[in-house]
Amino acid sequence: MKLKVIVPVMLISLTAGIFAFTKIAAKDDPPGRYEAIISLVGQILKEGHYQPKPIDDAFSKEVFVKYLKNLDGEKKFFLKSDIAALKPLETHVDDELNGASLDFFNRSTEIIKKRTNEVATLYTEILAKPFDFTKEERVVIDPESMDWPADDAARKEAWRKSLKYRALEKYSELVDQREKEKNGKTDAALEAEARAKVKKIYDRYFDRLKNRTKEDDRFSLYVNSITTTMDPHTDYMPPIEKRSFQESMAGKFFGIGAQLREDEGRIKIVSIVTGSPAWKDGKLKADDVILKVGEGSKEPVDISGYAVDEAVTVIRGTKGSEVKLTVKSVDGTIKTVSLLRDEIKLDDTFAKSAIINGPHKIGYIYLPEFYADFNDRQGAFSYEDVAAEVKKLKDEKVEGIILDLRFNGGGSLPDVIKMAGLFVPEGTMVQVRSRGGEIQQQKDRDKSVQYDGPLAIMVNEFSASASEIMAAAMQDYKRAVIIGSPSTFGKGTVQRLLELDNFVRGDLGGSLGAIKLTVQKFYRADGGSTQLKGVASDVVLPSPYYEVGEKRDKDALKWDVIPKANYEVWQDPVDVEPLKNKSAARLANNEAFKMINENIATLKKLDEQKTYPLDLTGYKADMKKNANASKRYDAVNDKVSPLNITSLKVDMAKMGSDTVKVARNKDWIKARYKDPYLSEAVNVMNDLIMQTNYPKLKNNYTDAKVPAQK
Repeated sequence: MKLKVIVPVMLISLTAGIFAFTKIAAKDDPPGRYEAIISLVGQILKEGHYQPKPIDDAFSKEVFVKYLKNLDGEKKFFLKSDIAALKPLETHVDDELNGASLDFFNRSTEIIKKRTNEVATLYTEILAKPFDFTKEERVVIDPESMDWPADDAARKEAWRKSLKYRALEKYSELVDQREKEKNGKTDAALEAEARAKVKKIYDRYFDRLKNRTKEDDRFSLYVNSITTTMDPHTDYMPPIEKRSFQESMAGKFFGIGAQLREDEGRIKIVSIVTGSPAWKDGKLKADDVILKVGEGSKEPVDISGYAVDEAVTVIRGTKGSEVKLTVKSVDGTIKTVSLLRDEIKLDDTFAKSAIINGPHKIGYIYLPEFYADFNDRQGAFSYEDVAAEVKKLKDEKVEGIILDLRFNGGGSLPDVIKMAGLFVPEGTMVQVRSRGGEIQQQKDRDKSVQYDGPLAIMVNEFSASASEIMAAAMQDYKRAVIIGSPSTFGKGTVQRLLELDNFVRGDLGGSLGAIKLTVQKFYRADGGSTQLKGVASDVVLPSPYYEVGEKRDKDALKWDVIPKANYEVWQDPVDVEPLKNKSAARLANNEAFKMINENIATLKKLDEQKTYPLDLTGYKADMKKNANASKRYDAVNDKVSPLNITSLKVDMAKMGSDTVKVARNKDWIKARYKDPYLSEAVNVMNDLIMQTNYPKLKNNYTDAKVPAQK
């Protein structure tokens, strides 16, 4: 039966963020859970997506290629005959979205399971025999340069070369270690040790593939191959991923407060968050190994071999619920610790500020994302936190503020609109166009300005979405100078999270998850879209990254323009030309940025390499080139004069004697101490402060009494 979903697009609300819909109860012969999800996703894409592609055979072929690539990206499992066997189903995806049986998904799942079991035997067979690291041969690592293996023999040869390369990496390390330690181990012993290390890694890898990869994981991969073919930011989220997304937006989750890491297939506790349930209980310690995780009275789950994110998933849960950890302590004792989950705040997510002293006193605000806790009015909101940091910096009488949005992937639209309003009076901060062509001007309506001094915004290629709105608004209003990469990421689309459970009646075997759907597009106040092109920096700094951004994805929506909004530029508009010229003059003689440019060129050449040597001599020659490039890049910071950057006294007082927070804050300051990009941003800010103050200095000179000329 085809589930019917009604999504009146005119009722999509930007502020409410919900869809109006009609629930349809399952009738005779109700679909299974997967069929229900696929049917819902198909109809939501057609009726709710901002700019839906026709769901037809051409769309199906795109999904077909993308899913097989997602399923076997390195082309190490499927054979060419498997792809040929699946080929008749390449035009079936659109039928599945319209209610047909999931033939492509089911058949591909059968084949990949079979091939995984075959390769699980194959890798142990290959690693049972010694490798000859004197034989000159090469391996292709880039899957785009490879075809699917023609038969079993070709697949085995591809795995042999791949495993040999991994073993060669370990062998080279062991040879270097022998030279340092002079331990006298033979080449044969080192080769055997290298193979054993690689086998241990692949044992864990195949354990995950065979025993921990569930049908739901592959199905999620399949649905996302469909949704991201519509556009890169329309995602399907199974229930656990949906929870993680909401936690990251809110900057908090419900857990026990233990920071974890993976160590040789075991989950170890790194540290305990102060004030958390684990901290209050006192039984868990750093370096304890978590063996099992139980939920209340349920049978505990053995988490050996789990990745950190998998372990985190089972440890977190709802507030007040019981979690039981079976733990092996450093002294070898095994104990069970019972804890009640509680709210844990992710401090690293929140806005943070510092003072940079020099010719001028400069305030620095770091904002990793535009977070907002929509489920708790007392929760964390980035706008409120940045406003608080601005106030603290004003109290410190800073002469300028740098807002660092590097690596900020975006977040809450209401927060960025209000945040922009901290620096300019009321006005349009961004325009939003919906599927039907309606344009809404999103305005800050607060006429007051919290900070009217010199302002700079740092960005890079990873600054996206809300970060681009903030930078674009400040640029359009001529309120700030934008400093950083040639352009930002280029994500100019709006997504809404839709709970699929709200679209059906009855139980279909658990939660159906959610879809994060692209429903609108962002435009600047000047009418240009932030989509694809991003925001161009006023002062451009050499970037250590390349081929980053929305433009890399062929499924990305295109750039376009709409009419300009009515807005008034800042009363004292920033003149970026002299700032740009002065920075360019400095960069021409800046050793750090010269090295960064040289390193980018080297990395591009290395990236173009498609094959790699499988003999020790050739491998070491390759590694020497890489090491030289790495050393040059590591030496960049040595060319940077250290900044006089310190935490605010009020913040240090809040940390008190919490040694974990103090240590993390010290690391945070240290990471900025010799940051070449922040260093140049400070130089630009010093220029901007002088530029802003020049009219005052000039007036003071004009008004002064000048001795009469004789």
